[in-house]
Amino acid sequence: MAPPAQSQRSPSPSQPSGKGEISDLKLQLRQHAGSRAPGADDAKRDLFKKVISCMTIGIDVSSLFGEMVMCSVTSDIVLKKMCYLYVGNYAKGNPDLALLTINFLQKDCKDEDPMIRGLALRSLCSLRVANLVEYLVGPLGSGLKDSNSYVRMVAAIGVLKLYHISASTCVDADFSAMLKNLMLNDPDAHVVANCLSSLQEIWSSESSTSEEASREREALLSKPVIYYFLNRIKEFSEWAQCLVLELVAKYVPSDNSEIFDIMNLLEDRLQHANGAVVLATIKVFMQLTLSMTDVHQQVYERIKAPLLTLVSSGSQEQSYAVLSHLHLLVMRAPMLFSSDYKHFYCQYNEPSYVKKLKLEMLTAVANESNTYEIVTELCEYAANVDIPIARESIRAVGKIALQQYDVNAIVDRLLQFLEMEKDYVTAETLVLVKDLLRKYPQWSHDCIAVVGNISSKNVQEPKAKAALIWMLGEYSQDMNDAPYVLESLIENWDDEHSAEFHLEVMDYLVGQVRLHLLTAVLKCFLKRPPETKKALGAALAAGLADFHQDVHDRALFYYRLLQYNVSVAERVVNPPKQAVSVFADTQSSEVKDRIFDEFNSLSVVYQKPSYMFTDKEHRGPFEFSDEVGSLSIGVDSADNVVPAHRVEANDKDLLLSTSEKEESRVATNYGSAYDAPLYNDTFMPTGASQTQSELAISNPMVPSHSPSSSLAIDDLLGLGLPIAPVSPPPPPSLKLNAKAVLDPSTFQQKWRQLPISSSQDYSMSPQGVAALTTPQAFLRHMQGHSIHCIASGGQAPNFKFFFFAQKADELSIFLVECIINTSSAKAQIKIKADDQSMSQTFSTSFQSALSKFGTA
Repeated sequence: MAPPAQSQRSPSPSQPSGKGEISDLKLQLRQHAGSRAPGADDAKRDLFKKVISCMTIGIDVSSLFGEMVMCSVTSDIVLKKMCYLYVGNYAKGNPDLALLTINFLQKDCKDEDPMIRGLALRSLCSLRVANLVEYLVGPLGSGLKDSNSYVRMVAAIGVLKLYHISASTCVDADFSAMLKNLMLNDPDAHVVANCLSSLQEIWSSESSTSEEASREREALLSKPVIYYFLNRIKEFSEWAQCLVLELVAKYVPSDNSEIFDIMNLLEDRLQHANGAVVLATIKVFMQLTLSMTDVHQQVYERIKAPLLTLVSSGSQEQSYAVLSHLHLLVMRAPMLFSSDYKHFYCQYNEPSYVKKLKLEMLTAVANESNTYEIVTELCEYAANVDIPIARESIRAVGKIALQQYDVNAIVDRLLQFLEMEKDYVTAETLVLVKDLLRKYPQWSHDCIAVVGNISSKNVQEPKAKAALIWMLGEYSQDMNDAPYVLESLIENWDDEHSAEFHLEVMDYLVGQVRLHLLTAVLKCFLKRPPETKKALGAALAAGLADFHQDVHDRALFYYRLLQYNVSVAERVVNPPKQAVSVFADTQSSEVKDRIFDEFNSLSVVYQKPSYMFTDKEHRGPFEFSDEVGSLSIGVDSADNVVPAHRVEANDKDLLLSTSEKEESRVATNYGSAYDAPLYNDTFMPTGASQTQSELAISNPMVPSHSPSSSLAIDDLLGLGLPIAPVSPPPPPSLKLNAKAVLDPSTFQQKWRQLPISSSQDYSMSPQGVAALTTPQAFLRHMQGHSIHCIASGGQAPNFKFFFFAQKADELSIFLVECIINTSSAKAQIKIKADDQSMSQTFSTSFQSALSKFGTA
């Protein structure tokens, strides 16, 4: 069977297929240049369309610049528009060719047709070529005085373009005075708006160096100017109205009557169809009445209807922007919106980001009169197919319970969630039940009766497991199976895992679960010693052998505490507790006020002040340039360090993005400086009572240790134990190769392949921080300890270094990533090693070298 014939795609008639087509276009444009034959303009249009089409899809047609300019001599406005578009696109990259356009653009600026004059002036100001600014002054001056409003409007923005190209030329030509005159006297509202926009930007930039510009900027906020704009606001476009309203929001009225006058003038703007105008008007109303409490409350009542109308109309994105502002107002004054709670019910077809905001608002407006209806609605969402929304709805029910006094019905609803047999519902509910019991201990009997029926094997999420463990320890006297459930959890000590979290975040969460488990077992032991003795021994043994430093220290602390005095341990671990009255807010009132001050801006949508997403130091923990060339080599010696130009482009992923991959990193401290003490059946504190005798902890889980390792930690807490301290054995010696060499590609390959063997936070000395003014001194210091830098980057207060070292007697390599923050005097050290057994020893050597920096 013959293969099917290949279909041949014919190139689009409007798109050249290659360089040959560009040459053909060039030839055809030359033929039509200056031609006034009938139909010549139509032929030019077809050619111009092809050129613009090529330019749009990224084909370089700058070689046609001269021919396009020659063909622009025509009265056809469509041809001129396409020519201006072409010229504006290629002029900046071809400043020499841009000179060819000056003559015909200046000529068009004097054309009889005002549309051509305006288009030509706009194109002339858009050339953005510094050495052509002298040709802009004359046309701009003429354009500001033109009889046609369109030309004046273009000229007003053209002045701002000139200012950005050459500020001195703009100031010397005194265009600001001309713009001010137009702003206050021009009959066309569009011209006035453009003049206001240009003047605000120019005077804001000049105010730091010019007193006159500073005075003029302040004069914009004078009463005559503000009232002039307010009286003409209906003439402006939506964009111009927002510009004027933003200016009015900064105005400080002289008395209350002036405030009411302004609000009366702007009353009808609250019914505007454009959401931006409504939000800008609301901002003016709220800013003007901040010092008038009663009137400010009335403003909230007045703006509710316009905002709720905007939320229910328009696109989902627009609704979200308006809803974000409504969310801010609800959080500030929830009681004023409590009767409108039904407007915040979620619709089935709404996106999740809108539903999430509405759930937060339902939580805020809940009170005694509407709690039942709101909780009933939220319980329906718990069965939502959108799992994140279902989780949020359960949290919302819990938050309402925590802020209400009559929680009978809410607790019953929460306990019903535990019967749904959905893992994520059970997990969220357990966390909320724990918080409820902390605030309402009187509900412990009802809650524990239900929680006791939950199998710990069905709870996999770390936070939920920690909540369940807390309840098992806190109410172990009321839960018959508590010691045995805890014992089964201890037996599965090393089986904590979840694929839902980043590895290092998961390590942190597992550590938190183990901390709760240690505390819960000890609490249970103090209440039910015979049943929990074995579990306590196993828990302490596992904790002391754990690689999480916090878990190790907690287990060691409990061991020492029990060894010292059981009564003291009970007072420390299980003291009488008072009910929690208020839970900490996630956002400070200062931040909320800052966001409110930036109403009608992205700050409200992002729910954070503008400085947190505009200032570099708040964008993230560490930032590097995308260019590999920004990395600097640590030491000048070519014998020991690979030069920067040898770092290949493909190394960028390793050297520049590592910190970005760690945005969710939670600091953990792997490895331990301590060893677990020996346990045996003869261990018992002196003077122990019957309860204390239960401390004879037998645990076969503990690996054998030498007596010296036990004695090394026996008096760690200074509790005066009758065991003489013995110095720990010296760490194994590690000699490094002073002339080790490693190329970047090998470094990158090893970094990707090797696991992290040590990750620690190290506090630098004040002398070391002070000496780190430039990285070079630090790199020379580390090289003196046979630790070589392969690349470095960053600037104060954040520096990032990549080091490597080699054992003197073999080819084993150590790789180090070190991030130093001089403002906090902290160093984050991450080590990878060919020989994992020596990584802790090398870590000690690295920290020793780090501690000596700046002390010499």
